[in-house]
Amino acid sequence: METTDAVEPDPSPEAPATAAAVNPHAVTELRPQPHAVDTHCHLFLMEAQAADAVAAARREGVARLLCVGIDVESSQRSLDLAESFRGVFATAGMHPHTASDLDAGAGARIEEMLAHPLVVGVGETGLDYYRRLSPVEDQRRAFRAHVALSRETDKPLVVHVRDAWEDALADLQAERAERVVLHCFTGDLSVAHEAAARGYHVSFAGNVTYPNATRIRDAVAALPSDRIVAETDSPFLPPQSMRGSSNVPENVMAVIAALAEVRSLDVHEMVAATTENALAAFPLMR
Repeated sequence: METTDAVEPDPSPEAPATAAAVNPHAVTELRPQPHAVDTHCHLFLMEAQAADAVAAARREGVARLLCVGIDVESSQRSLDLAESFRGVFATAGMHPHTASDLDAGAGARIEEMLAHPLVVGVGETGLDYYRRLSPVEDQRRAFRAHVALSRETDKPLVVHVRDAWEDALADLQAERAERVVLHCFTGDLSVAHEAAARGYHVSFAGNVTYPNATRIRDAVAALPSDRIVAETDSPFLPPQSMRGSSNVPENVMAVIAALAEVRSLDVHEMVAATTENALAAFPLMR
């Protein structure tokens, strides 16, 4: 495993030091103030080096990244990255595609990682009936196990759902899930309303910018302002203007701009709102 020098952001992401703060006579270039949060990315899957991706995100105004594990090995890699780069945090869990691999040994390693303060969430977990790379029974068993871990650790649950909303919502309710982030939301208005009624956070990715994503944009418009967070799911789902390229965390600014347009807000207002909501959803990222 390669090691890289840590990207050391300013001690206060919301108020970065400037040349003028050091030398009042210095002429400074106006740069975006690091503030935004990418609540879901996979640094370990990117073509770019993690150091370069983190540095580029900071230059575009993204102060915090949540690197989301999809199995035991990538969860450990996410934690390694969180320990290497200030402003990067991790989750630990098993994606529904790898749910069949959740045995006692894997579960023990995930629990061990969840004890680390830089591991701020459980997952990504959930149900995927589109690809079904693990049998449905294994997916639901693993999903319920992750809900239990979320409750035991008091860390939020990062939930992937594709073509499985009825079962996913039923399992979340049956297992009494409390702190939930619905990642890369693709549900309809009824799902959005139910999520808001339960107090879940709803995360939107680059597909909110796609021409055929009217249903997703309708959900953006309908949700209460305090339920919306932004993500890239990089290296997947680049915004429309970047289709055909590998997605990167800095592109969360394009997602936030799309959310702002739907909600008729200034982009800076949307950055502030999604950041506040992300830190409410993942308080250990503060």
